[in-house]
Amino acid sequence: MLAITRYRVPAAETDEFVRTAQEVLRAIEGSPGHLSGRLAHAVDDPELWAMVTDWEGAGFYRRALGDYEVRLALIPLSRLAIDEAGAYEIVEQAERAG
Repeated sequence: MLAITRYRVPAAETDEFVRTAQEVLRAIEGSPGHLSGRLAHAVDDPELWAMVTDWEGAGFYRRALGDYEVRLALIPLSRLAIDEAGAYEIVEQAERAG
């Protein structure tokens, strides 16, 4: 399962946003079912950011978000989040050559 949360971050808040997003990623790192997490910045829009995490399934993702430490780190980012669907089930994955 892929979770994507996009954020609209004013330039003046960028440094604090990045610090807080890194705290969130560290907080979920050890969660059961967590596979990876990263923070991304839009190339063509300096105020658009995305937090992308991979999970073994939606239940793992939801339980991780319910963890007290994760919620504490995540709450400050909520006001910057874009209200849209963010949980995606992987239906096809490309095979890597090698």
